[in-house]
Amino acid sequence: MDYAALASGSKGNCHAFSDGQRTLLVDAGISLKQIRLRLAAIGWDPSQVRAVALSHEHSDHIGAVPVLLRKTDWTFLATRDTLAAVSAIHGIEIPPARVILLKPGQAADWDGVSVLPFTIPHDAADPVAFRVEWAGFQAAVVTDLGHPTALVADHCAGLDLLALEANHDVEMLREGGYPPALKARILSRIGHLSNESMGELLSGILSPRLRTVILAHLSEQNNTPEFARSAAEVVLRHSTATLHLARQNDPLVVAAIGK
Repeated sequence: MDYAALASGSKGNCHAFSDGQRTLLVDAGISLKQIRLRLAAIGWDPSQVRAVALSHEHSDHIGAVPVLLRKTDWTFLATRDTLAAVSAIHGIEIPPARVILLKPGQAADWDGVSVLPFTIPHDAADPVAFRVEWAGFQAAVVTDLGHPTALVADHCAGLDLLALEANHDVEMLREGGYPPALKARILSRIGHLSNESMGELLSGILSPRLRTVILAHLSEQNNTPEFARSAAEVVLRHSTATLHLARQNDPLVVAAIGK
């Protein structure tokens, strides 16, 4: 099984899982054209995309949805509240036949793949992260959360691969040029995960099974790849897991083989 970060950051997010015959996306915050170009750039067939799971309704996660609705036959996986928020924001109606409604804490089946949404603390209608089980392979995409919770840690246990937010360095954010209200939002318990909090969560879920960690949703203004990597490396120093950084403009592909 393969994982790819097609885009990750405040300008657009899109993650992908594939078995070489079908592809599932997590979020669609970049254009359909860019999704196809970036899949092709890493050697994946864009025509194999079959579905997209939506974590929440913020624009950097759902920007492409209206075009996807018109120009693809993809299935949309989302909670009822997220689906309603997406529909209201874009003024669209996604036909029920193209929707798999999700409930946080309950795994849904998509073409034999288990997609488990779980609640995260973020300022959205019904924000979730996703745990994906595919042919024995266990992975999770966990971004856009203000702080690590016990529930999040529980759902990150026993993974092969984890894509985890490392949004900001607290001091860079506090001393930077963002307006005070935006700084307060990001730093809040329903904002975004700092490097320090990322390390806290990562240290609590480490296991011999975890082989790949991808740091995601790095802020271009309030973080550096070096700061994020350093915070993770402290936690992973005795682990055999490999560490990668997902970026905004350069797709990253990581091969991940299931059990």
